Amino acid sequence: MKKFGLLIIIVTGLISCATTTFKPELISLKGQWLTESNGEVMLNPQTSGLKAWRGKLLSVSDGSAHISQRKQLHIIDPQSAVVAEQSLLFKMSDNVQQSCFADYLNDSPDLEALAVDPQNDKVFVVVTEDATRSKTMSDSCFEKYQGSGSTDYPSLLVRLELQDDNSLLMTNVRPLQFKASYHIGNFPNDGIEGLAFGLDGTLYLGKEKDEKVQARIFSVKVDEQFWNSDDFAQVTDVELNLPHYEKGNHPVNGMDYLPRDNHPGYLVAAARNDNDIWLIDLAKKHPTLVIPVEFYAPTDSNDASCDEWELMHNASLEGVAVDGDRIWMINDPWKKNYTKNVICESNRGKYEKMAPLMFSMPVNPLWFK
Repeated sequence: MKKFGLLIIIVTGLISCATTTFKPELISLKGQWLTESNGEVMLNPQTSGLKAWRGKLLSVSDGSAHISQRKQLHIIDPQSAVVAEQSLLFKMSDNVQQSCFADYLNDSPDLEALAVDPQNDKVFVVVTEDATRSKTMSDSCFEKYQGSGSTDYPSLLVRLELQDDNSLLMTNVRPLQFKASYHIGNFPNDGIEGLAFGLDGTLYLGKEKDEKVQARIFSVKVDEQFWNSDDFAQVTDVELNLPHYEKGNHPVNGMDYLPRDNHPGYLVAAARNDNDIWLIDLAKKHPTLVIPVEFYAPTDSNDASCDEWELMHNASLEGVAVDGDRIWMINDPWKKNYTKNVICESNRGKYEKMAPLMFSMPVNPLWFK
Protein backbone atom coordinates (compact mmCIF):
# COMPACT_ATOMS: atom_id res chain seq x y z
CA MET A 1 0.00 0.00 0.00
CA LYS A 2 2.86 2.37 0.76
CA LYS A 3 4.38 1.81 -2.69
CA PHE A 4 0.97 2.40 -4.32
CA GLY A 5 0.49 5.57 -2.31
CA LEU A 6 3.89 6.84 -3.38
CA LEU A 7 3.04 6.12 -7.02
CA ILE A 8 -0.15 8.17 -6.72
CA ILE A 9 1.82 11.10 -5.31
CA ILE A 10 4.40 10.91 -8.11
CA VAL A 11 1.79 10.65 -10.87
CA THR A 12 -0.23 13.50 -9.37
CA GLY A 13 2.88 15.64 -9.26
CA LEU A 14 3.64 14.93 -12.91
CA ILE A 15 0.11 15.84 -13.93
CA SER A 16 0.33 19.06 -11.94
CA CYS A 17 3.62 20.00 -13.62
CA ALA A 18 2.28 19.14 -17.06
CA THR A 19 -0.78 21.36 -16.70
CA THR A 20 0.97 24.36 -15.20
CA THR A 21 0.68 27.36 -17.53
CA PHE A 22 3.91 29.26 -18.15
CA LYS A 23 3.53 32.83 -16.98
CA PRO A 24 6.21 35.17 -18.32
CA GLU A 25 7.82 37.61 -15.94
CA LEU A 26 7.66 41.37 -16.43
CA ILE A 27 10.28 42.51 -18.94
CA SER A 28 11.96 45.90 -18.55
CA LEU A 29 13.12 47.53 -21.79
CA LYS A 30 15.29 50.60 -22.20
CA GLY A 31 14.63 52.65 -25.31
CA GLN A 32 16.48 54.94 -27.68
CA TRP A 33 15.05 58.21 -28.98
CA LEU A 34 14.74 58.20 -32.76
CA THR A 35 16.85 61.02 -34.15
CA GLU A 36 17.09 62.71 -37.53
CA SER A 37 20.39 63.14 -39.37
CA ASN A 38 20.73 66.63 -37.81
CA GLY A 39 20.82 65.11 -34.33
CA GLU A 40 17.35 66.33 -33.33
CA VAL A 41 14.69 63.89 -32.20
CA MET A 42 12.27 62.78 -34.89
CA LEU A 43 9.39 65.24 -35.21
CA ASN A 44 5.94 63.71 -34.71
CA PRO A 45 6.11 60.80 -37.17
CA GLN A 46 3.18 58.96 -35.53
CA THR A 47 4.88 55.68 -36.38
CA SER A 48 2.20 53.10 -37.14
CA GLY A 49 4.12 50.30 -38.85
CA LEU A 50 7.60 48.78 -38.64
CA LYS A 51 9.42 46.00 -40.50
CA ALA A 52 12.98 44.72 -40.88
CA TRP A 53 14.47 45.27 -44.35
CA ARG A 54 17.98 44.75 -45.70
CA GLY A 55 19.66 45.11 -42.31
CA LYS A 56 17.64 48.22 -41.48
CA LEU A 57 14.17 48.98 -40.16
CA LEU A 58 11.43 50.64 -42.19
CA SER A 59 8.62 52.65 -40.61
CA VAL A 60 5.47 54.26 -41.96
CA SER A 61 3.57 57.23 -40.53
CA ASP A 62 -0.19 57.66 -40.21
CA GLY A 63 -2.37 60.54 -41.37
CA SER A 64 -1.98 62.56 -38.15
CA ALA A 65 1.82 62.80 -38.45
CA HIS A 66 3.66 66.03 -39.23
CA ILE A 67 3.24 66.71 -42.94
CA SER A 68 6.97 66.23 -43.52
CA GLN A 69 6.72 62.60 -42.36
CA ARG A 70 3.74 61.38 -44.40
CA LYS A 71 3.60 59.23 -47.56
CA GLN A 72 7.05 57.69 -47.29
CA LEU A 73 8.92 54.86 -45.64
CA HIS A 74 11.58 56.00 -43.18
CA ILE A 75 14.85 54.04 -43.07
CA ILE A 76 16.16 53.49 -39.53
CA ASP A 77 19.50 52.17 -38.35
CA PRO A 78 18.49 49.69 -35.62
CA GLN A 79 21.76 50.07 -33.72
CA SER A 80 21.88 53.87 -33.51
CA ALA A 81 18.16 54.69 -33.91
CA VAL A 82 19.16 57.32 -36.50
CA VAL A 83 16.70 57.95 -39.33
CA ALA A 84 18.27 58.23 -42.79
CA GLU A 85 18.05 61.65 -44.38
CA GLN A 86 16.71 60.18 -47.62
CA SER A 87 13.51 58.20 -47.16
CA LEU A 88 11.54 56.20 -49.73
CA LEU A 89 8.92 58.63 -51.05
CA PHE A 90 5.58 57.52 -52.50
CA LYS A 91 4.43 58.33 -55.98
CA MET A 92 1.32 57.15 -57.78
CA SER A 93 1.01 55.01 -60.89
CA ASP A 94 -1.48 55.81 -63.64
CA ASN A 95 -3.40 52.71 -62.58
CA VAL A 96 -3.99 53.99 -59.04
CA GLN A 97 -4.47 57.57 -60.27
CA GLN A 98 -7.49 56.35 -62.24
CA SER A 99 -8.98 54.41 -59.32
CA CYS A 100 -11.81 55.46 -57.02
CA PHE A 101 -9.29 55.98 -54.23
CA ALA A 102 -6.85 58.36 -55.95
CA ASP A 103 -7.98 61.52 -54.13
CA TYR A 104 -7.63 59.91 -50.72
CA LEU A 105 -4.25 58.34 -51.45
CA ASN A 106 -2.98 61.64 -52.93
CA ASP A 107 -4.06 63.61 -49.88
CA SER A 108 -3.14 62.34 -46.37
CA PRO A 109 -3.94 58.63 -46.27
CA ASP A 110 -4.11 57.21 -42.76
CA LEU A 111 -1.55 54.43 -43.21
CA GLU A 112 -1.59 52.11 -40.21
CA ALA A 113 0.61 49.11 -40.96
CA LEU A 114 3.37 47.83 -43.21
CA ALA A 115 4.49 44.45 -44.57
CA VAL A 116 7.36 43.35 -46.83
CA ASP A 117 6.63 40.74 -49.50
CA PRO A 118 8.67 37.68 -48.42
CA GLN A 119 9.12 36.68 -52.08
CA ASN A 120 10.34 40.07 -53.29
CA ASP A 121 11.78 42.65 -50.91
CA LYS A 122 11.20 45.41 -53.48
CA VAL A 123 7.46 45.03 -52.86
CA PHE A 124 5.60 46.35 -49.81
CA VAL A 125 1.99 46.45 -48.64
CA VAL A 126 0.44 49.18 -46.52
CA VAL A 127 -3.12 49.45 -45.24
CA THR A 128 -5.31 52.50 -44.68
CA GLU A 129 -7.68 53.11 -41.79
CA ASP A 130 -9.72 56.25 -41.09
CA ALA A 131 -10.81 58.04 -44.28
CA THR A 132 -13.55 60.19 -42.74
CA ARG A 133 -11.39 63.30 -43.22
CA SER A 134 -10.77 62.64 -46.91
CA LYS A 135 -12.46 64.00 -49.98
CA THR A 136 -15.63 62.18 -50.86
CA MET A 137 -15.69 59.63 -53.63
CA SER A 138 -17.96 59.96 -56.62
CA ASP A 139 -21.46 58.55 -56.38
CA SER A 140 -20.57 55.69 -58.70
CA CYS A 141 -17.52 54.80 -56.58
CA PHE A 142 -19.52 54.87 -53.36
CA GLU A 143 -22.13 52.63 -54.93
CA LYS A 144 -19.46 50.17 -56.08
CA TYR A 145 -17.74 49.95 -52.70
CA GLN A 146 -20.61 50.47 -50.25
CA GLY A 147 -20.65 46.87 -49.00
CA SER A 148 -17.40 46.71 -47.03
CA GLY A 149 -19.06 44.97 -44.08
CA SER A 150 -17.36 47.55 -41.89
CA THR A 151 -16.82 51.27 -42.44
CA ASP A 152 -18.59 53.37 -45.07
CA TYR A 153 -15.23 54.09 -46.71
CA PRO A 154 -13.40 50.75 -46.98
CA SER A 155 -9.93 50.01 -45.67
CA LEU A 156 -7.45 49.72 -48.52
CA LEU A 157 -4.48 47.46 -49.18
CA VAL A 158 -1.94 49.36 -51.27
CA ARG A 159 0.93 47.70 -53.12
CA LEU A 160 4.20 49.65 -53.30
CA GLU A 161 7.18 48.75 -55.49
CA LEU A 162 10.70 50.11 -55.14
CA GLN A 163 11.88 52.00 -58.23
CA ASP A 164 15.40 52.65 -59.54
CA ASP A 165 15.29 56.19 -58.14
CA ASN A 166 14.50 54.81 -54.62
CA SER A 167 10.92 56.05 -54.79
CA LEU A 168 7.98 53.77 -54.04
CA LEU A 169 5.37 53.47 -56.75
CA MET A 170 1.78 52.81 -55.67
CA THR A 171 1.05 50.19 -58.31
CA ASN A 172 -2.26 48.72 -57.13
CA VAL A 173 -4.98 49.16 -54.54
CA ARG A 174 -7.72 46.84 -53.27
CA PRO A 175 -10.45 47.51 -50.70
CA LEU A 176 -11.14 44.98 -47.96
CA GLN A 177 -14.50 43.33 -47.33
CA PHE A 178 -15.73 41.62 -44.15
CA LYS A 179 -18.65 39.22 -43.97
CA ALA A 180 -21.65 40.54 -42.06
CA SER A 181 -21.42 37.47 -39.82
CA TYR A 182 -18.06 38.73 -38.52
CA HIS A 183 -19.84 41.61 -36.72
CA ILE A 184 -16.99 44.04 -37.28
CA GLY A 185 -18.91 47.23 -36.60
CA ASN A 186 -18.42 50.66 -38.15
CA PHE A 187 -15.33 52.06 -36.40
CA PRO A 188 -13.37 54.30 -38.80
CA ASN A 189 -10.53 54.87 -36.34
CA ASP A 190 -10.38 51.35 -34.92
CA GLY A 191 -9.55 49.37 -38.01
CA ILE A 192 -6.64 47.34 -39.37
CA GLU A 193 -3.48 48.26 -37.45
CA GLY A 194 -1.27 45.22 -38.01
CA LEU A 195 0.04 43.51 -41.15
CA ALA A 196 2.30 40.46 -41.35
CA PHE A 197 3.09 37.97 -44.09
CA GLY A 198 3.11 34.37 -42.92
CA LEU A 199 3.57 31.22 -44.98
CA ASP A 200 2.42 30.70 -48.59
CA GLY A 201 1.46 34.31 -49.25
CA THR A 202 -0.93 34.56 -46.32
CA LEU A 203 -1.23 38.15 -45.18
CA TYR A 204 -2.51 38.51 -41.61
CA LEU A 205 -4.49 41.60 -40.65
CA GLY A 206 -4.84 42.69 -37.03
CA LYS A 207 -7.94 44.74 -36.24
CA GLU A 208 -8.22 46.93 -33.15
CA LYS A 209 -11.77 45.98 -32.18
CA ASP A 210 -15.10 44.58 -33.31
CA GLU A 211 -18.67 45.17 -32.12
CA LYS A 212 -17.85 43.43 -28.83
CA VAL A 213 -14.71 45.58 -28.34
CA GLN A 214 -12.43 42.60 -28.91
CA ALA A 215 -9.30 42.52 -31.06
CA ARG A 216 -9.56 40.29 -34.15
CA ILE A 217 -7.15 38.82 -36.68
CA PHE A 218 -8.08 38.08 -40.28
CA SER A 219 -6.18 36.91 -43.33
CA VAL A 220 -6.16 37.22 -47.09
CA LYS A 221 -4.17 35.21 -49.63
CA VAL A 222 -1.92 37.46 -51.71
CA ASP A 223 -0.95 35.41 -54.76
CA GLU A 224 0.12 36.33 -58.29
CA GLN A 225 -3.47 37.14 -59.27
CA PHE A 226 -4.40 39.16 -56.22
CA TRP A 227 -3.45 42.59 -57.57
CA ASN A 228 -5.04 42.04 -60.99
CA SER A 229 -8.42 43.14 -59.64
CA ASP A 230 -9.77 46.28 -58.00
CA ASP A 231 -12.78 44.47 -56.56
CA PHE A 232 -13.21 43.84 -52.85
CA ALA A 233 -10.73 41.42 -51.33
CA GLN A 234 -12.71 39.23 -48.94
CA VAL A 235 -10.91 38.51 -45.70
CA THR A 236 -11.12 35.33 -43.63
CA ASP A 237 -11.52 35.14 -39.87
CA VAL A 238 -8.50 33.11 -38.73
CA GLU A 239 -10.26 32.30 -35.41
CA LEU A 240 -7.09 32.39 -33.32
CA ASN A 241 -7.04 31.97 -29.54
CA LEU A 242 -6.84 35.64 -28.60
CA PRO A 243 -7.28 37.04 -25.10
CA HIS A 244 -10.86 37.94 -24.22
CA TYR A 245 -11.59 40.94 -22.01
CA GLU A 246 -14.86 41.76 -20.28
CA LYS A 247 -14.21 45.51 -20.23
CA GLY A 248 -11.79 48.14 -21.46
CA ASN A 249 -9.95 48.54 -24.76
CA HIS A 250 -7.19 46.02 -25.53
CA PRO A 251 -6.43 46.51 -29.23
CA VAL A 252 -3.81 45.01 -31.51
CA ASN A 253 -1.80 47.92 -32.90
CA GLY A 254 1.31 46.34 -34.40
CA MET A 255 2.14 42.85 -35.59
CA ASP A 256 4.76 40.67 -37.27
CA TYR A 257 5.31 37.01 -38.09
CA LEU A 258 7.71 34.84 -36.08
CA PRO A 259 8.63 31.56 -37.83
CA ARG A 260 9.35 28.36 -35.90
CA ASP A 261 10.70 25.05 -37.18
CA ASN A 262 8.05 22.34 -37.74
CA HIS A 263 5.29 24.77 -36.80
CA PRO A 264 3.00 27.23 -38.67
CA GLY A 265 4.63 30.04 -36.69
CA TYR A 266 3.45 32.77 -34.35
CA LEU A 267 2.26 36.33 -34.58
CA VAL A 268 3.94 38.84 -32.28
CA ALA A 269 1.51 41.67 -31.59
CA ALA A 270 1.60 44.87 -29.57
CA ALA A 271 -1.35 45.59 -27.28
CA ARG A 272 -0.99 49.38 -27.27
CA ASN A 273 -3.21 50.21 -24.30
CA ASP A 274 -1.74 47.57 -22.01
CA ASN A 275 2.04 47.74 -22.49
CA ASP A 276 1.82 44.03 -23.34
CA ILE A 277 3.21 41.88 -26.14
CA TRP A 278 1.03 39.03 -27.38
CA LEU A 279 2.51 35.80 -28.74
CA ILE A 280 -0.23 34.22 -30.86
CA ASP A 281 -0.05 30.55 -31.86
CA LEU A 282 -1.02 30.07 -35.51
CA ALA A 283 -1.40 26.33 -34.84
CA LYS A 284 -4.26 27.28 -32.45
CA LYS A 285 -3.07 24.74 -29.87
CA HIS A 286 -2.27 27.22 -27.11
CA PRO A 287 -3.88 30.41 -25.85
CA THR A 288 -2.10 33.65 -26.60
CA LEU A 289 0.83 34.26 -24.28
CA VAL A 290 0.56 37.75 -22.78
CA ILE A 291 4.01 39.15 -22.01
CA PRO A 292 3.98 42.18 -19.68
CA VAL A 293 6.52 44.86 -20.52
CA GLU A 294 7.57 48.14 -18.90
CA PHE A 295 9.34 50.77 -20.96
CA TYR A 296 12.04 53.23 -19.92
CA ALA A 297 13.13 56.39 -21.72
CA PRO A 298 16.70 57.73 -21.42
CA THR A 299 17.16 61.14 -19.83
CA ASP A 300 19.70 63.91 -20.35
CA SER A 301 22.99 62.72 -18.91
CA ASN A 302 23.86 66.34 -18.03
CA ASP A 303 20.82 66.73 -15.79
CA ALA A 304 22.00 65.70 -12.33
CA SER A 305 18.48 66.05 -10.91
CA CYS A 306 17.23 63.08 -12.98
CA ASP A 307 17.77 59.36 -12.88
CA GLU A 308 19.44 57.89 -15.94
CA TRP A 309 16.15 56.26 -17.03
CA GLU A 310 12.52 57.18 -16.44
CA LEU A 311 9.64 54.72 -16.46
CA MET A 312 7.08 55.66 -19.12
CA HIS A 313 3.47 56.17 -18.11
CA ASN A 314 2.41 54.87 -21.54
CA ALA A 315 4.54 53.69 -24.43
CA SER A 316 1.72 53.18 -26.96
CA LEU A 317 3.49 50.71 -29.21
CA GLU A 318 2.37 50.50 -32.84
CA GLY A 319 5.39 49.18 -34.70
CA VAL A 320 6.58 45.56 -34.33
CA ALA A 321 9.31 43.94 -36.45
CA VAL A 322 10.77 40.46 -36.08
CA ASP A 323 14.36 40.14 -37.29
CA GLY A 324 15.73 36.67 -36.64
CA ASP A 325 15.76 36.10 -32.88
CA ARG A 326 15.12 39.75 -32.00
CA ILE A 327 11.90 41.77 -31.79
CA TRP A 328 12.05 45.50 -32.51
CA MET A 329 9.34 47.90 -31.36
CA ILE A 330 8.56 51.58 -31.94
CA ASN A 331 5.84 53.60 -30.29
CA ASP A 332 3.25 55.92 -31.80
CA PRO A 333 3.03 58.81 -29.33
CA TRP A 334 -0.52 59.10 -27.99
CA LYS A 335 -1.04 62.83 -28.36
CA LYS A 336 -3.42 63.40 -25.46
CA ASN A 337 -1.38 61.27 -23.07
CA TYR A 338 2.24 61.48 -24.18
CA THR A 339 3.32 64.34 -21.91
CA LYS A 340 2.12 62.29 -18.92
CA ASN A 341 5.44 60.49 -19.38
CA VAL A 342 7.37 63.55 -18.22
CA ILE A 343 9.31 62.91 -15.03
CA CYS A 344 12.59 64.54 -15.96
CA GLU A 345 12.00 68.07 -17.30
CA SER A 346 14.91 67.74 -19.71
CA ASN A 347 12.76 65.21 -21.62
CA ARG A 348 9.69 67.44 -21.87
CA GLY A 349 10.69 68.90 -25.23
CA LYS A 350 11.06 65.42 -26.73
CA TYR A 351 7.63 64.37 -25.53
CA GLU A 352 6.08 67.62 -26.76
CA LYS A 353 7.56 66.98 -30.21
CA MET A 354 5.87 63.56 -30.10
CA ALA A 355 9.26 61.93 -30.65
CA PRO A 356 9.10 58.11 -30.64
CA LEU A 357 11.44 55.63 -29.02
CA MET A 358 12.76 52.33 -30.26
CA PHE A 359 13.00 49.21 -28.09
CA SER A 360 14.16 45.67 -28.67
CA MET A 361 14.17 42.33 -26.89
CA PRO A 362 15.36 38.82 -27.73
CA VAL A 363 12.98 35.99 -28.52
CA ASN A 364 12.82 33.82 -25.42
CA PRO A 365 12.79 30.03 -26.10
CA LEU A 366 10.78 29.54 -22.90
CA TRP A 367 7.80 31.24 -24.53
CA PHE A 368 7.28 28.15 -26.70
CA LYS A 369 7.44 25.54 -23.94
